[in-house]
Amino acid sequence: MKRLFTFPAWILIFSLAILSGGCRRIESGRNKTQKANGKINVVSVIFPSYDFIRSIAGDKVNLIMLLPPGSESHSYEPKPQDIISIKDSSLLIYPGGENSDWVERILDSISNLSENTIVLNMIDLVDAVEEEIVEGMQNDDEEPAFDEHVWTSPRNAKAIVAAITNALCELDSANADYYRQNAAAYSAQLDELDASFKAVVDGAKRKTIIFGDRFPFRYLADAYGLDYFAAFPGCSTDTEPSAATVAFLINKVRSEKLPVIFHIELSNEKIADTISEATGAKKLLLHSCHNLTKNDFEKGLTYLDVQKTNVLNLKEALW
Repeated sequence: MKRLFTFPAWILIFSLAILSGGCRRIESGRNKTQKANGKINVVSVIFPSYDFIRSIAGDKVNLIMLLPPGSESHSYEPKPQDIISIKDSSLLIYPGGENSDWVERILDSISNLSENTIVLNMIDLVDAVEEEIVEGMQNDDEEPAFDEHVWTSPRNAKAIVAAITNALCELDSANADYYRQNAAAYSAQLDELDASFKAVVDGAKRKTIIFGDRFPFRYLADAYGLDYFAAFPGCSTDTEPSAATVAFLINKVRSEKLPVIFHIELSNEKIADTISEATGAKKLLLHSCHNLTKNDFEKGLTYLDVQKTNVLNLKEALW
C-alpha cells in the first residue's frame, strides 16, 4: 500500500558526509557511546519500545525517542540530530517494515555500525504477519506489506522486552542484574495484561470490532481471536474512504447490532463520527500505542496505562 515516507536527498548527503568520510573512524568499539555520566546511549524510534526501555533501564541509560510526541509516525522524516543520535547509540530499536526504510538507509550509510551498536528491528523479534484486506476495506491494490504494529499484542511486547533486556545486559553488564530484575517484574505485568484481554474476549457475547479508521491491531486480533472490519489497513495513508466503504461499515454495525465504533489515536475521527451518527454506536478510542499526544507524554502515560484503557473499551464493545 502507498506509504507517506520519503527519503529526502539531503538526509543521505548529510549522513554520508558526517558518518562516513567526514567523521573520525571509531577505534574503541562500544565505548564510543559512553558519555561523561558513564551511561550508554539508547535510541528508540517510537513510543512502545521507548516505554519498554525506560521500564527496564530506569535512569541507568541515556534514552531518547526520535518520534516527537503528537507526531504521525507514518509521515515522519528524520532530522540531522536524529542521524547523529543513531550514530552515537549503543542500542537502537525501531519498528521495521516499509515505514522504517529511512532508518535502514541511515544505518547503511554508517561505516562499521555493527561493530559499535546493537540494532533491534521489532518485526524480526516476533512472528510477523502481513496486513490483510478484509471485506469492505478500501484497497489500493498494491502488494501487502508486513504489519509493523507488533507491540499491540502483549505477548509480542513480552518477546520484545526480552530482546531489549538481553541487549542491555550485553552492553552494560555492570547493571545486568538491575535490568533483569526490572524486566521480570515488567513481564509479569504484561502477563496480567494478556490475561485481562483474554478474559474480556472469553466472556464476550460477540467477537467482532469495527474501526472507522485504519486498523493497526492485526496482532491483537490474532492473539485473542477477534474478527474485525475497518476502513483501511494499518499502514494505509488514505484518509478519505469511498462511499461504498462507509456504507459497508454502517450496514455491518447495524446488522450485527454493534454498540461501539472505534477510532485510533491522533486521528481526525471523521469516519468514526459519520458511522456513529448514522448508527447510534458509541465512538471509542482503541489506542495502538504508536505514539502519544504531547500532553499524555508529559504526564508520563505508559504502554500499560494505554493498554489497560484498551481492555475497558474493548469490553464495552464486546459485552
